[in-house]
Amino acid sequence: MCHYCGCREIPLIKEFIAEHERVTDAAGDALRALERGDVAAARTLVVAMARELSSHWKGEEDGLFAVMRDDPEYADYIDALVAEHRELGALLPTLDLTDPGDVQRLKDETDELHRHIAKEEDGLFPASLTALSGDGWDASMAAWRAAHPWQGA
Repeated sequence: MCHYCGCREIPLIKEFIAEHERVTDAAGDALRALERGDVAAARTLVVAMARELSSHWKGEEDGLFAVMRDDPEYADYIDALVAEHRELGALLPTLDLTDPGDVQRLKDETDELHRHIAKEEDGLFPASLTALSGDGWDASMAAWRAAHPWQGA
């Protein structure tokens, strides 16, 4: 995990990283609940993951991704990230956590989620420092706020 470029000090990036941490914490807790045989707790955690990811993805896609996608250098990279969002978003509500195959899918997708987050935190977020202007940051933050109305202004 990169800590050198300074992007983690940007308020919007801090928010995205905090969301990543909440989602990966919930995923790990869900997997540990399944190991204990607590399917109900795992399901609650998977639902919490999906809820967090929904607002997180909306904030990313409508803001930072939309602004950066205007640059052809980033468009394909962002399209791949969005496709990964859609795949995980479609999977989470369908998981039957009493089915060992679906439990394995959750484990596999949790590993994939960590790789996905690295693509954002170690690739796209640092690139945003040079790619975005003040107007781009303002538009990105406005989109994040719109996706998180309960956070206030």
